[in-house]
Amino acid sequence: MSVNSSVITHDPATLLQDWHSVASLIDHTLLSPSATRSQVIALCAEAVRYGFYSVMVNPAYVTLAAAQVHGSPVKVGTVIGFPLGANLTVTKLAEAEAAAQNGAHDLDMVINIGALKSGDRVLVQTEMHSLAELAHAHGAILKVIIENALLSQEEKILACALAVEAGVDFVKTSTGFAASGATAADVALMRGVVGHDIGVKAAGGIRTAAQVAEMVDAGANRIGASASVAIVRELGAPADQ
Repeated sequence: MSVNSSVITHDPATLLQDWHSVASLIDHTLLSPSATRSQVIALCAEAVRYGFYSVMVNPAYVTLAAAQVHGSPVKVGTVIGFPLGANLTVTKLAEAEAAAQNGAHDLDMVINIGALKSGDRVLVQTEMHSLAELAHAHGAILKVIIENALLSQEEKILACALAVEAGVDFVKTSTGFAASGATAADVALMRGVVGHDIGVKAAGGIRTAAQVAEMVDAGANRIGASASVAIVRELGAPADQ
């Protein structure tokens, strides 16, 4: 059973009435290849200040982020096999092991998209399962990024079905580096396939509170965003909170 075996759902009609509730859904994200130490430190300070669920940073910054949020409820997340997913499984496992040891709690792994499109279900599912087992052994969770922009409807369904069987904790829409990001239609499709035993994370292009509500209404229970501060301020969070 996955670490995230109980999925909490939210009522989008009331969600936007409380910016704290919205903040608690957000992985506050900075994955730019040019991100600096000072930007990561600022990201972590914002996450603590506004109560975001986590900070999502590149693997090289996990140790720094863990030190910055230490003593707060904010989790540290990072990406594995990012952004292409075409690494060897052993490479992803090594990356995940290092990230977990350095303090990452959320591991967002890009699936082998080419293998999925080639019909290699065994490789895709075995990789997911191996990464999920590693994450859970460290008390961490695994989200698998299926990169919907590159998949057909049938491939999206297959990826989500394989993820459920592999014991992952979340399926995630996008890296944010493809031609398009999260859509409500994709989130609804993913939720329909995975049911309510695992989470659905919407990420990529989410910049407003209305978009957050749309994704939650479609079935998302985690949001990945770099515009997190603007979103909660739109809902009334004070600039000097």
